Amino acid sequence: MSAFVRSKLKAARDAINKKDYEKARQSSLEVLEYEPDSFHANVFLGLAYLNLKETEKSEQAYRKAISLSHEQPLAWQGLVQLYEQLGDWTKYAESLDHLCKLFAKSGDATKCAETLQKLVDLRRDTNRSNRMQLAETLSLMLPSSPLYSVLSTLPPLDPTNPTSTTTHPTQMAIFSSLPILEELVSLYELEEDETAKREIEKRRTRLTAGKPEQIRMEVNREILSSSKLPNLYNEILNHPNTSDELRRSTESKLLRLKQRYLHVLPATGELAAQKAKVAAELEELINGMVLLEIRDELAWSLFIDSKDVETIEEYDFTILRRFVRLFPDSVTTKLIAGYFGYMGIPLAVGDEDEAQKQPIAEDEDFIGLIIDAVELLPESLFALRITVEMYHSEGDLENTIKMAESGLEATNHAETNSGKSLSQVKKAFDTALAAALVQYFPPKHHPRALKIIDEILMYDAGNVQCLMGKGSILQHSGKWSDASELYAKVVKLIPDDLEHGIRAKEEHAWCLAKFDGGKLEDAMTDLRAVATALDHLEDREEDKARCWWKVGKCLWDMGGDRREDAFRFWITSLQRSPTFAPTYTSLGVYYSDFLSPPDPNRASKCFQKAFELDPREAEAARRLAEGFAEEKEWDLVEVVARRTINGEGGLEGGAAPARYLPINAWAWKAVGAVELNRQDYPAAIQAFQIALRTDGEDQLSWLRLGEAYSKAGRFAAAVKALERARELNPEDWICSYFIGDVQRQTGNYQDAITAFEAILAKHPSELGVLLSLGQTYLDLGRSEVASAYRTRAEASFVFAIRVALQLIEASPGFRRIAWKIAADAVFRLSQFAAYGDENDVYGVLTSLVPLVSDHPGERLSGIITFPMSSSAPADIPLFALEIALSAYQFRITLDALNDTVLGSAKYDLGVALFSFCRRVPPGTKQDTARQEAVHQFKEALRLEPGNELYWSALGSATFQTAPRMAQHAFIKALDINAKNAITWTNLGLFYLHHGDAELANEAFYKAQTLDPDYALAWVGQGLVASANGHTPEARALFEHAVGLNAPVPEADVEFATRLFSRLNTTAQRWAATSDALFPAFFVLDRFCRERPQDASALHLLGLVCERVGHVELGVELITRAISLLEAAYEDTEDPLIERQFTIAHTNGARLRLSLQDYEGALESFQLVRGLLPEVPEDRTTRVLLAQAQFGAGLAHFKCGELAEALELFKLAMGTAAEDQVLRGHIIVLLSQTLWAIGTEEYRESAKSQLLQSIEDDPENLMAINTLAGMGILTDDDSLVDAALSEILELSVDQRLERDPGRDVPYLLVQHHLAQCDIAHALAVVQKAVLAEPSRPELRSQLAALDLRLGRSDGALAVLSGAFAALETNTTHLRGSLHLEAIARVLGDAKNTAAQEEARKLSQKAVMLTPWELRNWQALAFVQSVSVS
Repeated sequence: MSAFVRSKLKAARDAINKKDYEKARQSSLEVLEYEPDSFHANVFLGLAYLNLKETEKSEQAYRKAISLSHEQPLAWQGLVQLYEQLGDWTKYAESLDHLCKLFAKSGDATKCAETLQKLVDLRRDTNRSNRMQLAETLSLMLPSSPLYSVLSTLPPLDPTNPTSTTTHPTQMAIFSSLPILEELVSLYELEEDETAKREIEKRRTRLTAGKPEQIRMEVNREILSSSKLPNLYNEILNHPNTSDELRRSTESKLLRLKQRYLHVLPATGELAAQKAKVAAELEELINGMVLLEIRDELAWSLFIDSKDVETIEEYDFTILRRFVRLFPDSVTTKLIAGYFGYMGIPLAVGDEDEAQKQPIAEDEDFIGLIIDAVELLPESLFALRITVEMYHSEGDLENTIKMAESGLEATNHAETNSGKSLSQVKKAFDTALAAALVQYFPPKHHPRALKIIDEILMYDAGNVQCLMGKGSILQHSGKWSDASELYAKVVKLIPDDLEHGIRAKEEHAWCLAKFDGGKLEDAMTDLRAVATALDHLEDREEDKARCWWKVGKCLWDMGGDRREDAFRFWITSLQRSPTFAPTYTSLGVYYSDFLSPPDPNRASKCFQKAFELDPREAEAARRLAEGFAEEKEWDLVEVVARRTINGEGGLEGGAAPARYLPINAWAWKAVGAVELNRQDYPAAIQAFQIALRTDGEDQLSWLRLGEAYSKAGRFAAAVKALERARELNPEDWICSYFIGDVQRQTGNYQDAITAFEAILAKHPSELGVLLSLGQTYLDLGRSEVASAYRTRAEASFVFAIRVALQLIEASPGFRRIAWKIAADAVFRLSQFAAYGDENDVYGVLTSLVPLVSDHPGERLSGIITFPMSSSAPADIPLFALEIALSAYQFRITLDALNDTVLGSAKYDLGVALFSFCRRVPPGTKQDTARQEAVHQFKEALRLEPGNELYWSALGSATFQTAPRMAQHAFIKALDINAKNAITWTNLGLFYLHHGDAELANEAFYKAQTLDPDYALAWVGQGLVASANGHTPEARALFEHAVGLNAPVPEADVEFATRLFSRLNTTAQRWAATSDALFPAFFVLDRFCRERPQDASALHLLGLVCERVGHVELGVELITRAISLLEAAYEDTEDPLIERQFTIAHTNGARLRLSLQDYEGALESFQLVRGLLPEVPEDRTTRVLLAQAQFGAGLAHFKCGELAEALELFKLAMGTAAEDQVLRGHIIVLLSQTLWAIGTEEYRESAKSQLLQSIEDDPENLMAINTLAGMGILTDDDSLVDAALSEILELSVDQRLERDPGRDVPYLLVQHHLAQCDIAHALAVVQKAVLAEPSRPELRSQLAALDLRLGRSDGALAVLSGAFAALETNTTHLRGSLHLEAIARVLGDAKNTAAQEEARKLSQKAVMLTPWELRNWQALAFVQSVSVS
């Protein structure tokens, strides 16, 4: 080092000491200019910069110094100071950590300890560090730390003077590391718990997350596999300063940690070895804790539960007693105490004090202790085993099965957690489960029990319990020989055993008595030997009674006189045990079947006693049920049957299991019959289904099952069941009857009628079948009315009446139902306007007149005249309604004492009365009928106030006369059933009638939501739309209504009226086609068939017929309307009817003109002129008069009376007066008539009239077109130009507005074609298509012109642009197909595929409109091209 450098470094150091940091910086920089790698210069420069607050340069200087000498602490100390001032605690901690290592490497223990203390202080500040950083720093003070060898050289701590050194905390940690270990344990425990919770919560929100338990295991496995706690726990346990209390708590923590880790490790795969290692460590830890009798209950519990032993006796009772002593307040202690007390085992032995010997009071409920304990220890194998044994000893088979199943589940869980096999424990649970299943409602669970037993016997062939259980199973299945072999094996294994051994001897002897060719004598001898042996034993009364009973059964089976001896042994059996049920059954059989004379009373008592003691005594139960059935005690039959079912395990949780096979099918049949009688059809169905599992050929059960299905509404299943019953017994007509009834309920009325008539053909006296036949005819008629088959419905109602008359004559017992059918059928007939077979209807009605006249109703006295006359009435439907009223009134008389149906009868009468009041003209009779209808509805509601139909009917009856009552009635009906679309519709019509369109619309919308197929709701909403002026919406609603299944006449007429009105007023000629009017034609025809007296509908239908081409039918319909209007006017003289009459005659005359019936037309026009005033007062009258005058003129003209015709034309012109529109129409028609005369003079007059009309009304397009047409016919170009020039000069939009029918282009095209100027005609059409490319008729015209010019490709291109429009317009589709066919065949005459396509198109055109000659011509042309 040069003198210059030394002097500058000394100057820098002196400046720093004097805190002259600027000078120190300058001196350091001068040194660095001369010697850039000077360590001290960089350190001094860094310190100077630090104090000058130039921290970035300071850090650079220090880092430069460190790079020059990495092992020098001076620069690192500067960095520590720098980062502390900056508050950069991360780099501060890193620098301190590096300083510690430098001081340790240099052996400076004091500075190392001081630096480490600073680092610990930093890490303890929770705002600057976290828990794991503190733990890592504290770990530096442990013996495993690389710093420990240096720190351990610190002098021992002087307890008397702790401030004598600056390293006191480090000295304490070095010379006593236990506090550090405890702090580390607490830090890691907290960190692992929080990490686990945080990670589990985070993973639960993932899309691919598994089950919560799976997530928990994965997270814990990840955390515990890298946990430092096991090592820390071991260090605490091995530390010499660890207290006993700390040692115990640490051992407990280590035990639980290892248990948790063991449970989350998988038993297979890569971690299987790790699981085995942890399991061994855990077992070693548990064994040590038990050996040292450490008071950790978990360790002791794990030690006990981990034992793989077959019996509880193999558990070390010494260990159990120690557990009781160490944990006197534990739940397991109560369990052990309860078990020891239950089994009579002393809790303490030897010289233990009395308190330990008797921890449980002598009068303690040991069973209760065990049950309470196991509820708190659901996963303890030891607790479950004790509970299973206790329940098995108590004979509680159901709980034995439940606890054994829980034990097996817990064992599997324990094996999965511990990785240790517990085969003996599983075997014990399986054995107990199998034994219980064998005895629990045998043989219901025998298949399951046998599977378990066979698995056990595969590896333990001498298992006595399994051998005994399998023997019992074989006995129940009738395999006596195989069972005998098993019992013999048990006897050989344990010959002197007084439990299973002696029972095996008994069952072996019983098997000898039962298998084919049974050795009854040998069996009886062996059984008597067993019985004698049992008599010398105590507390075996049931075994004794069973054995003596079996001795008696052997004697009974021997027959003859030996049966008397059997009776003696059965008495002996009862002496041994008076509660042994089979003995009572056998005695009952003895008293009823053998004793002479029989003693049925004693037999019944014996059977009752047997059944009371054991509901599994099926023979006793069956005989009891048969006895009760003979005495008609059906409630007792049900009690016996249900108890029998319960006795065989037929019900689990109140329901029969899905695969249950009953032993006593008769019990299920009895229950099914009872439930069927109670109308609990699901229960009846289940009972019959279960009964049929045993005997699938029982015809009666199939029949009852079908009946239950039908009454439950499951018709498809009912038919299958009934068909099966009929297959089993084809002669049973009841099956056919029930099948017919199902068909009736499902709407297959004709099949049902056929079935009923077939039965009556063989059994004519079956009135129930006759009744069903009548009801079916009535239902069929209703269905046919709904489908608009009115003639068929008429015949069905007539048949229903005739069947009802047969019932009335045959039996008084069915009179009420028969009268109901008859009245309903007559009422339905009364709703017809006309009949297809009037004589037939009248004949059946007259047959009812004497019957109803014999019982006149007082309340109908002011409405109907009694006695009723049988003479032919003028109005047969009204006559039918009067008979229906009388029939309903008579039905009320019949049901006067039966309130159940009286309400229905009054409701029916009210409906008929309300219909009657609407059929008769206004007057006293109408008012009386309406009041009586309301009275009947009120009476019906008094009897059944909860019937919504009655409330709705009352609302309809008071719709106009009492609005408040009507509204209340409708709302009340909706309170009862808010989902009735009909009631909502009626309420909507009520609101609409009374002017509240908003509420009406809401009600209609609700009705549509509930039943979208109810047409009247759509009609109502259409009326609301009409009232609000929404014509398009109204039209759409009516169109939807008429398309629904059930026709509504009101919808038909409203839809037709609006459709005709729209098409009749449209300006577009092409829209008013016959296709568009066909829907109106069909719905009006349907309406008029139903209501042939509606003149307005007939008139409208006649006008529709005119438009669709059925002019003759139109004349006929309008003539009928005229007749009805004439009759109505004679009755009322209403001016409105007179006006309708006038309009009808006008339209009728016009139609007659088109039929060339000029005389008839002239007569009608003259009549109209006579009805109208000569000076019209309004425009409608003026139009009618002008039309009559001009029509009469046309008629005269056609008759050759020219003068009269011209006179009438002048009168029509005068009538039109200043009405430009009307006058324009008349002038056009007059001009056409003049033109038709044919002379030049009249033709010039026609042109003059048209020119004058155009001059007066330039917008009279009809006159312009007519004039242009005349010019075309006479080849007068100037006339055509004069007529069309004004329109052609207008803009496109204006021209389209003035000419909505596009008549001008049509006339121009025809004009040019007449002159053979196709080019000009093509130009006109092209301009029209360009202006309106979406109009298909223009495209078709353009295509036709292209074809004339031979341009087939152009024609196809033009037509292809119209396809989209053609698909939605049938008329233009028909008009374009022949063009397309011609274009295709001309386009490529040699292409076979093109020719075939053209042929198909032309055929389609012919099929769509066979009356069009051009389509046939196109087909012929296509065929000719194909042939050529």
